[in-house]
Amino acid sequence: MQLIIVESPTKAKTIGKFLGKNYRIESSFGHIRDLPEKDIGIDIKNDFKPEYVIPAKAKAKVKILKDAAKKSEGIILATDEDREGEAIAFHLAHILGLKKPQRIVFHEITKPAIENALKNPRGIDDNLVNAQQARRILDRLVGYKLSPFLWKKVMRGLSAGRVQSVAVKLICDREKEIEAFTPVEYWSIVASLLKLKTEFQAALIAKDGKTISKLDIKNQAEADKILNDLAKAEYKVANIERKETLRNPQAPFTTSSLQQTAANKFGFTAKRTMMAAQKLYENGFITYHRTDSLNLSAIAQQEAQNFICEQLGKNYWPGVPRSFQTKSKGAQEAHEAIRPTLPAQNTPEKIKSQLTPEMFKVYDLVWRRFIASQMTPAIFDATTVDIQANQYTFRVNGQTMKFDGFLKIYTTKFEETDLPLLEKNDVLQLKELLKEQHFTQPPARYSEATLIKILEKEGIGRPSTYAPTLDTIQNRNYVEKDENKKFRPTKIGSTVNDLLTEHFPQIVDTAFTAKMEKEFDEIAQGKDTWQKTIGDFYFPFAENLKEKEKAVVKVDLTEKTDRVCPQCNGEVIIRMGRFGKFYACSKFPNCKFTENIKKPPLKAQCPKCNSDLVEKNTKKRKIFYGCSKWPDCDFALWDKPTGEKCPECQSLMVQTIRKQIKCSNKECSTLLKKSKTA
Repeated sequence: MQLIIVESPTKAKTIGKFLGKNYRIESSFGHIRDLPEKDIGIDIKNDFKPEYVIPAKAKAKVKILKDAAKKSEGIILATDEDREGEAIAFHLAHILGLKKPQRIVFHEITKPAIENALKNPRGIDDNLVNAQQARRILDRLVGYKLSPFLWKKVMRGLSAGRVQSVAVKLICDREKEIEAFTPVEYWSIVASLLKLKTEFQAALIAKDGKTISKLDIKNQAEADKILNDLAKAEYKVANIERKETLRNPQAPFTTSSLQQTAANKFGFTAKRTMMAAQKLYENGFITYHRTDSLNLSAIAQQEAQNFICEQLGKNYWPGVPRSFQTKSKGAQEAHEAIRPTLPAQNTPEKIKSQLTPEMFKVYDLVWRRFIASQMTPAIFDATTVDIQANQYTFRVNGQTMKFDGFLKIYTTKFEETDLPLLEKNDVLQLKELLKEQHFTQPPARYSEATLIKILEKEGIGRPSTYAPTLDTIQNRNYVEKDENKKFRPTKIGSTVNDLLTEHFPQIVDTAFTAKMEKEFDEIAQGKDTWQKTIGDFYFPFAENLKEKEKAVVKVDLTEKTDRVCPQCNGEVIIRMGRFGKFYACSKFPNCKFTENIKKPPLKAQCPKCNSDLVEKNTKKRKIFYGCSKWPDCDFALWDKPTGEKCPECQSLMVQTIRKQIKCSNKECSTLLKKSKTA
């Protein structure tokens, strides 16, 4: 009997469906060897030799695998095809004493893929193992060396990480941009016009043939002057341009684009999306979900073509398979994009009953994006009309769909604007001339989607690192999410970032971190050694750390208050802890008085006890809204209460992440329009 070892029980169960009694499939439950938890585990003087140990939680599983190996005729390592999977296979081979380990890889868990992989085993790719090892060792060195520095200079319990520190700096830098932003006033002018009782609006775009840019009309006086110039103007069609425009489908998903789209469409965190995708992959419904490649196999393209032609019509297939080029830095082109394994057989509705709601949403997204990627463009009739009024030019754009193309499967935002039938020299009736004041807006805070996008653009991290990085910086209370689910730095996050930026600029530098990712890629390709890469980074870093540890670095995380300590009459100050601010006696450690800081109440009362509702955080820093009298009252909501009551059932109205105002009572269907702040 052959023993096949994979990472997860679900993956083992799925593979077991395709193989006969001659195979036994076991799972390692992830890594079975790692660096020690309570020690650095790296011999710096001996070329950074790692000291790997079997974690306590993996010892029982290792015994099972060793027993199974003894009873097997052969052992096949079938862990995931990325660097992490290669490293797991390497450690399994070491623990089981395999001299010539057989390794198989597959991009999807289907019967043909598994059978083909078994026919083509290979050895362990040492280059991929070394690339993973380099990242693991480097991150351990940074964490173990920098964390004590932060404990000494700021407070105990803090930690630093190579990729997470860059992510925090991006968020802190954006917050500084917002704080430094000065709004600029500008005005817009729109003409509301009529042609045969059909009304439409045209925007002012030029004067005397010279373009008027967004900020050119600086104040009301300038706007009023233009309105005076147009007081008795005739509005005549000066030019009409009609053309057919195409809108092409987007590429199939990579890890990054899937996380971004699920965040925008469903409000999913990156972690939530990846958990659903992991289950879909392990159950054989989608291809491997950690990828930055846009490649598609010829077989997959053929299956998409067959489905499109048979189910939608031949006019929805462009005639040739569509291919896409990957733009992300260091993308692994040998891999495939994320796609359904059996697109024609497993349409979303056919397998909905087999999936959880979250798995269904992610699968539906992956399936539609893949099918759409192989479809014809959507075709629009576009019209641009320029209208002359004295020396001023107004413009209106119209667009109507001529053929839906890929939009039949994958709906994205577009706007259709019907215009009346206009001809050159038509004289139009002015209904109203409108002026409106505006102010420029500061740059927006990063959402999960936009932060992942910038990390990918700058070459920071890899597909497998985005979700854990975002999770880590929140769990460590370096950043939090505002009421719009956008990231903002906490006081402690800003403090740590300022400290690292001043004393360890390379750790938080995007270009330097991207350079390290490139070096990991070169190790994976056999172009560089992991020892040299780590040495080039570590020795200058260690020397700088030695100097900074001697330096006087003053960090004050306290704020004064007017309160007096109830235990010793000392001054009460606000201190910063790992989980936020709290009241404490200034005479600590002689006096150990502390008290939680209550959040400001919302404009809503608890329906159970009429106490104030306040914003709270779970242990994982997720925002919810609960009664201020907790634990005496346990009323809580995930959505923010507006302070209003439902006109139908008198329950609290809440604002969802989509800015919709709805009733908090799940049995009530009251839903109002989006809020004014949407």
